[in-house]
Amino acid sequence: METIYNFSVKDADLTDISLKKYENKIILIVNVASFCGLTYQYKGLENIYKKYKDKGFEIIGFPCNQFAFQEPGSNQEIKEFCDTNYGVTFEIMNKIKVNGAKADPLFKFLKKQKSGIAGTPQIKWNFTKFLINRDGEVIKRFGPKIEAKDIESAIQKIL
Repeated sequence: METIYNFSVKDADLTDISLKKYENKIILIVNVASFCGLTYQYKGLENIYKKYKDKGFEIIGFPCNQFAFQEPGSNQEIKEFCDTNYGVTFEIMNKIKVNGAKADPLFKFLKKQKSGIAGTPQIKWNFTKFLINRDGEVIKRFGPKIEAKDIESAIQKIL
């Protein structure tokens, strides 16, 4: 069975990272942006990450500039922004595309596993979240306006 562990991604320094690195962890994968009305969600994501990281919980942020060009910076500028403004300590990866022909293979997989509202696979906006269980399976997709505090119970259930 295909899981997220079949994929490799690039981190912000463009180093290849096998998602097997996260095996046996609960993961929240989020497409993020620095200049979005939802950027404040970094704070809640960081809080939930700190609360559960010692229990095997990870957050992986993938910057994306496909929605109203709200993530124009370089990988280093994005990481600096996240650190300076929100104290983000979870992984921020290489900037990618999440929709269209050039969408990152991981996001093609995530969307195929859990479609959005009305069964459409397209990601509608920044801060769409995918919850992954310890077996690397996508178990739930959350829309952009669903905040970390609103998915905490779903995380607790599978920890």
